[in-house]
Order: sequence, then C-alpha cells, then structure tokens
Amino acid sequence: MGIGRFIGCLVIIAVFLVLQLLSGCTAPSPPLTTNGGYSLVLTSDAFRANGSIPLRYTCNGQEESPPLTWGNVPTGTRSFAPIVEDPDAPVGTFTHWILYNIPGEQRDLPSGIASEKELPEGEIQGTNSNRKTGFTGPCPPRRSTHRYVFTLFALDTRLDLSGTVDASTLRHVMEGHVLGTGQLIGTYMRS
Repeated sequence: MGIGRFIGCLVIIAVFLVLQLLSGCTAPSPPLTTNGGYSLVLTSDAFRANGSIPLRYTCNGQEESPPLTWGNVPTGTRSFAPIVEDPDAPVGTFTHWILYNIPGEQRDLPSGIASEKELPEGEIQGTNSNRKTGFTGPCPPRRSTHRYVFTLFALDTRLDLSGTVDASTLRHVMEGHVLGTGQLIGTYMRS
C-alpha cells in the first residue's frame, strides 16, 4: 500500500470517528413550552425507561409500534400526540413515528398500530423520516446503540391539519396548545 493510499484511509477513519462522536452529542428535540408545566407519566409494557427495546418492535423484528400507557393527565386535555425520534442518527435526528388527535380520554395505545394515515378513532399518523406513514422501528447502524425518545404531548385541542405532516410541522402547530409532556427513552443495538 502506498503512502498516499494509507493517508487516505486514515482520513476516512478519522472522519468516521468524528461523525460517531458528534452523533452521540445530539440531544433530542426539546419539549414544547407547556401552559401548565404538567409532566405526564409515559410507560410501556414492552420495555422499561432507558431499557432495551425488544426485537419485535425493531427493523430486525416485526417492526410493530410498542404499547404505551400514560397518566398524570392535565385537566382540559382534548387530544394527545406522540412523536418518536432517534437523536443519535448519523445524519441528525430521525423521526420514527408521528401520531396525533388521540382522544383526550384515552390513556394507552396497543402495540402494532396499523400504518394507515387515518385510524378508527380519528387519530392521524404523520410522515416519518422515511417519508412513510406509520411507525418505523429502531434500526441503528450495526454494532451501535441508539436512544429512541418517545415524547407524548397533551393538547388543549384537536388538530385540524391537511397534507404532509412531519415532526417540524406538528411541533409548530402544537405551539401554544401543549398542556403537558412526558418522555420515555428506550435503546436498541443491532448486532
């Protein structure tokens, strides 16, 4: 191997390591300002807080959305909206799921939500970073562990949106309507 080729390999390795370090420093999107400062309690029967997300809910399994349960709901909540993001993705925060207009009296979601845009109770799914509707399971690069941040928003209204709704659009429209938020973080490492 020539010296030029050797230096080129070193540069590629250095760039890769810097990108890995930077991707680990990315923080999840901050929750929106809440009117009442409520902190919802968000849990899952599938994994504990900061625990490993089971294979079933990942790209290596059935890629089902995991079950979620919440409590400590503020008075006046008319709807809920969860957003699931991977802040450790190599190209910046990756959105795995957007769902909104969950009825305000509801306190859980079952696993395996269908990927249709409109669901039976009036819930609507937005577009994830794969430009698809529905849940996209955790799928980090091999041999790396990523965090998956489930953020649930309690809103004082139901949202009337049309067209493509991504995480940025949803956050913008929710501004001023958030009564409380809750977060649950799970991890996944592909072998």
